Amino acid sequence: MGVSGTLEYLSEVLSSVKKSKKKKHIATVAVKIRMDCEGCARKVKNALSGVKGAKSVEVDLKQQKATVTGFVEPKKVLKAAQATGKKCELWPYVPYSMVAHPYAAGVYDKKAPPNFVRATTDPAVAHLNPVEEQYSLMFSDENPNACNIM
Repeated sequence: MGVSGTLEYLSEVLSSVKKSKKKKHIATVAVKIRMDCEGCARKVKNALSGVKGAKSVEVDLKQQKATVTGFVEPKKVLKAAQATGKKCELWPYVPYSMVAHPYAAGVYDKKAPPNFVRATTDPAVAHLNPVEEQYSLMFSDENPNACNIM
């Protein structure tokens, strides 16, 4: 094994180390953050644009929401948002139609944007049980015999 063999061996070792790095996937992270004016929105946008891997930042002043797209981690985005001094948390809302009982305690939120409710992991709230599902289908607008039942 001469000099060229040693160099080939070292290049293989070094290339295998480089391959073992975990590739990040593109992600979208939404943050609920308190903003009062355009100045606050600009401050938040500048802070979130500084996150390593952020490709684009969108700020929705009306919904109090900032969305970061890129090769980012939610913890780092939240930390950057907290650095602005504003009250913030990861986006806690899901569309109204995703929850079986949208008016249950812990899910209904008066401060939620229109057609949104808080996300929940409670299976009793998130999904209908078989009896409730049967009754909801019975009185559905898609059921052609619904008027006969009423």
